[in-house]
Amino acid sequence: MIESLAGRTAVITGAASGFGLEASHVAAREGMNVVMADVQAGALERAAAEVAARGAPVLAFALDVSKAAEVQALADATQARFGAPHFVFNNAGIAVGGLIWEHTLADWEWLVGVNLMGVAHGVRVFTPMMLAAAAADPGYRGHIVNTASMAGLVNAPNMGVYNVTKHAVVALSETLYQDLRLVTDQIGASVLCPFFVPTGIGRSERNRPGEACAQEPTRSQQVAKAMMDKAVSAGKVSAQEVVQRVFDAVREGRFYVFSHPRALAGVQTRLEDVLQSRNPSDPFAARPELGEQLRAALRRAN
Repeated sequence: MIESLAGRTAVITGAASGFGLEASHVAAREGMNVVMADVQAGALERAAAEVAARGAPVLAFALDVSKAAEVQALADATQARFGAPHFVFNNAGIAVGGLIWEHTLADWEWLVGVNLMGVAHGVRVFTPMMLAAAAADPGYRGHIVNTASMAGLVNAPNMGVYNVTKHAVVALSETLYQDLRLVTDQIGASVLCPFFVPTGIGRSERNRPGEACAQEPTRSQQVAKAMMDKAVSAGKVSAQEVVQRVFDAVREGRFYVFSHPRALAGVQTRLEDVLQSRNPSDPFAARPELGEQLRAALRRAN
């Protein structure tokens, strides 16, 4: 729980677009020092200029969050410029869909590297800095927010690798919350689980590194991309609204942050499946036409 953000420091990954960019603007408006990190150097430079124009001290840092040494360098630069951060938003993420057995090793390594290890690296390098600051100053307050997804609480078909990484982020975040409670009352944690919100995640392929070069997409991957693009672009909740909920959660010390609370009905169904030892329910029960379209598209491919 952080009641006042003014004069404190925020570290935000994926800061050149989407939730990260909106969070950078909110942090600047709150009077924070803003450390903006992103893999897109050009977009990051432009975004940092926008945020700095609000009068905030800004440190822009280009990195790949899947690389441990680069996240450590981000932490070192933050410490040197502003000291230990108070708000860390491990937000960078990517999305790739398709039938789970059709993904290449490069697909797995890329998604796990960014979506899971990017968060793990952020927790691993920033939490000790924050704990040291808390030990030195009884007035210090800090908070870590990790971006997962509703895909971390349910398992939509044709999105397997993404689901795996986001479930892992939820597990990491819940454990982080509990572990912090064992050792300090000065640092909290939250997990953000957005549903379909218009951001740049549908264009993740633009940031795929050369060593993770994609093969020609399969039919299932093309179908997943088209469905994701349609759902994201049709989203009615804005990134700005979601980020405001994140900052509200930081102030209130609230762990779970949802963009679409009504989507929790699917989570309840999944948990009831587990508790009753029944087979996974049809994810398209409420909209059977979508399930029929997906089955038809995939069975034509086979």
